[in-house]
Amino acid sequence: MKTASIYKDIECNENKPVISVLLETTFTKEIRIVMKKGVSMKKHQTPFPIVIEIVIGNIAFGVNEKILNLEKGDIIALEGKVAHDLKAKEDSIIRLTLTKNDEASRVKHVINN
Repeated sequence: MKTASIYKDIECNENKPVISVLLETTFTKEIRIVMKKGVSMKKHQTPFPIVIEIVIGNIAFGVNEKILNLEKGDIIALEGKVAHDLKAKEDSIIRLTLTKNDEASRVKHVINN
């Protein structure tokens, strides 16, 4: 058994998202992304499917030439190789579920480049 809290030990940065690996299971990696209002993640894609849940806040989520307004409680699943971008419309916490084959370092690379 493994446990984690999406609300504990939260760090934030005024200029870029903060990524934390909450836990790894035999089949997923659970990632927390903290974004201050106005912070964005540029367009990127993953080789594997992902699931995104808005835990707190409001995100402008760009996918397939559309901007979706994702709010607290909204969940979206994307197949691999689907380009997407995010911009925090207010201070937000996002839960990102990666498959075990994906790497949290890939997400950090998107933020740092």
